[in-house]
Amino acid sequence: MTITPRVSVVIPVYNEGESIVRCLDRILREVLLPAEVLVVHDMPEDTTVPYAQEVARTDPRVRTVLNTYGRGPANAIRFGIDSAVAPVAVVTMADGSDDPRQIDDLARLVDRGVVVAAASRYMPGGQQVGGPRLKRMMSRWAGRTLHWFARVGTRDATNSFKAYDTEFVREVGIESRTGFEIGLELTAKASRMRLPVAEIPTIWLDRQLGESRFDLGRFMPSYLKWYFFAFGRRLTAEQLSRRGPVSPVPTLEKESSASG
Repeated sequence: MTITPRVSVVIPVYNEGESIVRCLDRILREVLLPAEVLVVHDMPEDTTVPYAQEVARTDPRVRTVLNTYGRGPANAIRFGIDSAVAPVAVVTMADGSDDPRQIDDLARLVDRGVVVAAASRYMPGGQQVGGPRLKRMMSRWAGRTLHWFARVGTRDATNSFKAYDTEFVREVGIESRTGFEIGLELTAKASRMRLPVAEIPTIWLDRQLGESRFDLGRFMPSYLKWYFFAFGRRLTAEQLSRRGPVSPVPTLEKESSASG
C-alpha cells in the first residue's frame, strides 16, 4: 500500500559525493511522518547522484530529481518545492548543519496553519556553532531587526531550514534565482500578506565536510532586496504573484533506483 507523504524534504546538492549517505541516513532515521526525500541536483554527472540512488534502492522515500530550472541553489530549491507531493515542504541542507529531528516539528506547525515555520538560531534555546563571524553577525542583526520592526514572526528570517505550505509557495511564486535567499523571500511575503509565521529553536552547526557555496558578496544584494521588502503595507497573493514569474509545476524527471 502506497502512503501519501505528509512532508516533502527538499535537499539541494552539489557534488556532495559519499557524504550524502550520512545526511540521508540521519533524515530517514529521524523523520517519523510519512515523507518523501528529494535530492535535487543540477546535472546528471553530479557526484551525489550514485550515492543517493544507492540509498534509494533500500528506502523508497528517497529519490533523486534533476533540476531543470537552471543551475544554482535557488533554482534547485524552487524546483524541489514545485516537485513536492506533500502539502508541506521542508528545505534542509546536505552538509549536516541542520538538525533532522526538527523536520517533523516544523512540518506539524505548517499542518496547524502557519505558512512558514522557521528553525531559529536566535530565539531562546537556539544556537549557532561555527561559521564565518561576519556572516553570523549580519544574519543575527537582520533577524532581530526584522522581528522587532517588521514583525515577520521569526527571529531568524535568513535561515534556509524552514517548512513551507506548498500551496502558499505556489500561490505567491518564488522570484529568487541567485542563492539561499528564498527563506527570507518567502518569510517577507508571508509577512506582507499578514499570514502566520512561527519558529522553533534550533542548534545550527557549521558544515564539517566539503566547502560552503555561500558567497556573501554575490548574494548580499538579493538578501537586502528581501530585507527591505519585508517592511510595507499589506499585499494580496495576486499582487505578489504579479511581481515576477511563478514557477510552473514541472514534469518530474525521476532518477531514483526504480528508474535507473
